[in-house]
Amino acid sequence: MSSLPIEQLGQEKTRLAPRPKTRSALFTRVKPGLILAWAVMIVVILWAIAPSLFTSYSGTEGIAGAQRLAPQAGHWLGTDQLGRDVYARIVYGASHSLSGALVAVALGLVLGTALGLFAGAVGGFADTLVMRIVDVLLSIPGLLLSLSVIILLGFGTVHAAIAVGVTSIANFARLARSEVVLVRHSDYVEAAYGSGGTFFAVLWRHILPNSLTAVLAFSALQFGSAILAISTLSFLGYGTPPPTPEWGLLIAEGRNYISTAWWLTTFPGIVVVLVVLSANRISQSFRRSRR
Repeated sequence: MSSLPIEQLGQEKTRLAPRPKTRSALFTRVKPGLILAWAVMIVVILWAIAPSLFTSYSGTEGIAGAQRLAPQAGHWLGTDQLGRDVYARIVYGASHSLSGALVAVALGLVLGTALGLFAGAVGGFADTLVMRIVDVLLSIPGLLLSLSVIILLGFGTVHAAIAVGVTSIANFARLARSEVVLVRHSDYVEAAYGSGGTFFAVLWRHILPNSLTAVLAFSALQFGSAILAISTLSFLGYGTPPPTPEWGLLIAEGRNYISTAWWLTTFPGIVVVLVVLSANRISQSFRRSRR
C-alpha cells in the first residue's frame, strides 16, 4: 500500500487525471475553415452537375422589362442589362468554369507528372534536359504563355483550358521530379532492386505510387489557380464567347455598369474568390495530412 496520506493521494489523482476537453480545443480540432471550404466546393459542384435544381431561370434568356434590377426577392442577386437573372447565370456558369479548370489540371497533372517521373527515374542527361526545358517554361509569365497558346489554338472554353494546362505542366514536372528523386533513394526501393525487380516494375509498383501524394495535393491548389486563370482569359475576351455564362465573362460584361449596377461584377467576383480560397484551403489540408 502507498505511504502517502489520503489527502496527498487525492491531490495526486486529480493532477494525473486527464483534463476534460475544453470548447476551444474541440473547436480547433473540428477546423471550421476546412468544413466551410468543403461546403463551398460541394455546392459549386452541385451547381455544375444539376443547375436546374437551384434556379428556375435560364442562364442565357432574359426577361422583358427586367433589365438591371437590383437584388430583391424575385431575383436574389439582381438582373443584368438584358434582364437575365445574375444568380442563374452564376449557377449555370459553374459547369463551364469547373470543367475548364478540370481539363487544365488534368492536362498539367498527366503531362507534368510523366515528364517529372521520366526525369527523376532516368537521371543523367535526360534529367538535365527535361529540367532545363522546365526552367525555360517557368521563366515565361503564365498569362503571357496562356495568351500565346490560345492565340494559336483559337478562342473558346476548351482552348482556354488547354492554354492554362500548358502553363501548369512545368510546375507539376518540377514537383514530381523532386518526389521521384526522394523516393528513388529510399531503402525499400533499393531492396526492390536487390530482390530482382526490373526498372519498370519498381517504377510502377514503388516509385510512382509513393510520389503521387504530394502531386495530387498540389493539383487541388492548381485547381483554384486554373479557375482564376480561365476567368482572367474570359475577362480579357480570350475565353468563352457570349452569351455563355462563364464567371470571368460575367465580370467583364458588368464592368461597363459598375457605377449603376454594382451587383453585375460584385457577386460573380465573390464566387470566384470563394471557390479559389476554398480550393487552396483543401489543398493545404492535404499537405498537412501528408506530414
